Amino acid sequence: MAEAREEYRGLHWNAWGYVLIAPWVIGFLLFTAGPMVASLVLSLTDYDLASAEFVGLDNYANLLVNENAVGGRGDPLFYKSLWNTFVYTLFSVPLGLTGSLLLAMLLNQKIRGLAVFRTLYYLPSLVPAVAASLLWLWILHPTQGLLNQFLGWFFAFAGIDARPPEWLQSADWSKPSMILMSLWGIGGARMIIFLAGLQGIGEQYYEAARIDGAGPWRRFIHVTLPLMTPVIFFNLVLGVIGAFQTFTQAYIMTGGGPRDSTLFYALYLFRAAFEWFQMGKASAMAWILFVILLVFTWLQFNRSRKWVHYEGGDE
Repeated sequence: MAEAREEYRGLHWNAWGYVLIAPWVIGFLLFTAGPMVASLVLSLTDYDLASAEFVGLDNYANLLVNENAVGGRGDPLFYKSLWNTFVYTLFSVPLGLTGSLLLAMLLNQKIRGLAVFRTLYYLPSLVPAVAASLLWLWILHPTQGLLNQFLGWFFAFAGIDARPPEWLQSADWSKPSMILMSLWGIGGARMIIFLAGLQGIGEQYYEAARIDGAGPWRRFIHVTLPLMTPVIFFNLVLGVIGAFQTFTQAYIMTGGGPRDSTLFYALYLFRAAFEWFQMGKASAMAWILFVILLVFTWLQFNRSRKWVHYEGGDE
């Protein structure tokens, strides 16, 4: 009788467990898994919100390999947007990681008023992306912008015969402008994660290094960096995924110009879906992006075995 009662009690608690996770499961099926399956189906159709025609893999072929109107292969704007996004990711992610780590190390010092400094450095990340974009539009204005006014004063003071860049209005400087703007967020969640990682490093490691005669630089190279590699790896993976989905800044500040120099992948996908109503093409682009990020993430996990060191682990 006691065993039967215990078995019933276990089944009772299991049933309550399923009841409690049911809202999450239903939400996942309705708002994540369901739309993913729907977009996969739509990527095989020519769908314009009014009618859908099954076209198989034509959307993928037109984007990647089919001949286009200018005599090349694939969609020129697709490859242009992919290249713009790759260049942006290549520079913004390492610079952002470096800036966030250095800022976290600065805010890990034992000084008075540290909580105030941490709050001040975190505040810019709380500014909405649209508001930050409008702010940077003013900063990077070619004639009235704060940055160019400072550069003009500096060039005049130093006797340099040069004009400041036109930033967002120049095809050559527009991507560097976006990369520069991305550093606005180095004090956000990524800095907090680095700060948590730094505080998890035991003081005994630094004491042992000091006894061996290691200075600040050698302690950073041989103690801090190796023990921070799991955190760096985590932020690297999320940083690459986030950079490939950059949208708001380009949409608000440049609209993809000048001459498509800031036409990022997510912006081109948005245009295909909600301006030209080419939902099949946009869905195919979304799945191509999924595959690209899956490959990048797999490569990073595969290579991480050689440089990520876990405390107390073999790797």
